Amino acid sequence: MLELTKTPHTDGTVCLTVTVPKEQAEGVAAALEGILRLVGEVSGKTVPAAEVLPDMTPGKVLRGARNLREMTQAQLADALAISKSNISEMERDVRPIGKEMAKRLGKALAMPYKSFLF
Repeated sequence: MLELTKTPHTDGTVCLTVTVPKEQAEGVAAALEGILRLVGEVSGKTVPAAEVLPDMTPGKVLRGARNLREMTQAQLADALAISKSNISEMERDVRPIGKEMAKRLGKALAMPYKSFLF
């Protein structure tokens, strides 16, 4: 057997490739980011989201998490007692997501609030 196939040459990193339907890509990316944050909290190591998912924004995480839970913007807005336009603006990264709103989003979407803070 060739040496190349016997020994992994990964310098401590692993490359993951995931194939999902296009409409679910953002939700999967948000879920992966949440997993990375949880692993980091457990292991004491953190990986900045920008390194793992360079195009990820708080709005994309929000949209992905909402879609993953099959919620409409109106349903999430009702759960948070805010307007649908606020949700839309946060998802488009027009309105920033502050710490208090991130906590409310985390509770409503059953995920760590830090996922919405970059």
